[in-house]
Amino acid sequence: MKNKTLAAWLAFLGGPLGLHRFYLFGRGDLWGWLYPIPTALGLYGILRVQETGLDDHWSWVLIPLLGFAMAASALTALIYGLMTPEKWNAKFNPAALADGTAGQTNWLTIGALVCALMVGSGTLLASIAFSFQRYFEYQIEVAQKISQ
Repeated sequence: MKNKTLAAWLAFLGGPLGLHRFYLFGRGDLWGWLYPIPTALGLYGILRVQETGLDDHWSWVLIPLLGFAMAASALTALIYGLMTPEKWNAKFNPAALADGTAGQTNWLTIGALVCALMVGSGTLLASIAFSFQRYFEYQIEVAQKISQ
């Protein structure tokens, strides 16, 4: 029996590593193995900033990947948490009753939804703001070089 609350928390906390995919679909899930790639690239971008500073062009391309991976995982947690018990059990627990307890929403599920909404939206907005800021700063640098 796949529990909706556990899947929502796994998507929120371990989503950038694909833990929710492994829980729901097993170790053979391709998407579960692909989830850590943008996360690792984003972490590498953070390491590049610490070593070379914010002027590193690769870092401002790589860092938002981590934010987008976290936001996508939070969105997945929201989707899982908001599924009706009937739909959850039909998709992940086909042998169970349509309104079985594994698909029920409880206060822990609501907690996962609240956390995912707060962190996911904040991460997404921060990633977009960082990307645009670095892009426009780069455009200004290029324009200054051309004008000289």
